[in-house]
Amino acid sequence: MPVYKCPKKSEPLWKGWDQKAQKNGPRHQVYAVNGDHYVGEWKDNTKHGKGTQVWKKTGAIYEGDWKFGKRDGYGTFSLPDKGSAKFRRVYSGWWKEDKKSGYGIQFFGPKEYYEGEWCGDQRSGWGRMYYSNGDIYEGQWWKDKPDGEGMLRLKNGNRYEGYWERGMKNGQGRFFHLDRGQLFEGFWVDDVAKCGTMIDFGRDEAPEPTRFPIPEVKLLDPDGVLKEALATFQKSENQEGD
Repeated sequence: MPVYKCPKKSEPLWKGWDQKAQKNGPRHQVYAVNGDHYVGEWKDNTKHGKGTQVWKKTGAIYEGDWKFGKRDGYGTFSLPDKGSAKFRRVYSGWWKEDKKSGYGIQFFGPKEYYEGEWCGDQRSGWGRMYYSNGDIYEGQWWKDKPDGEGMLRLKNGNRYEGYWERGMKNGQGRFFHLDRGQLFEGFWVDDVAKCGTMIDFGRDEAPEPTRFPIPEVKLLDPDGVLKEALATFQKSENQEGD
């Protein structure tokens, strides 16, 4: 008895071409219509894994990790250095969904850079900022500005230790005037010291000490003053309760 075999159905040619066109695994340079090009790993037609992207318009280059078409993981972003054939590093660190997130270093200029935590392309968390004028801020950040507890050390050695809000001194803080040997401790509002006390601090070692030391002020009856203040406070509390 003869045995008949059904011939296999032939796939349309376009299906084979489409399968070959699917980008998976490592690839050589792949150019976009606008001239941008990418070299690296792919998954399901998207950049995924290790790879390098070059933007034609700006000349910018990113080398690092990708995840489903976006910069995600560790990578370095650089721009062309004008006047030379080299690139200058702008940011090195961690990314998440195409934005700087996690620990990283951002270079704003030859002598100005930030190292610390990022969230959604903004400095957020703990970080240290080196300014071009020689000042250094170290502390907490929020929405790209000093916010929380931090210390600003000026180029001349003076420093502020205390609280910040929206990039300005706000709240309790201490300012060390080491150049003249004094210490101010008090309360700040939008970079302005509103109230506090000034005492001599390291005056003998200061390079430019004040002409006269601050006289020491003492209360003759500190316990009596405290007792009177408490009585006044309690009286005002009782009146508000009535």
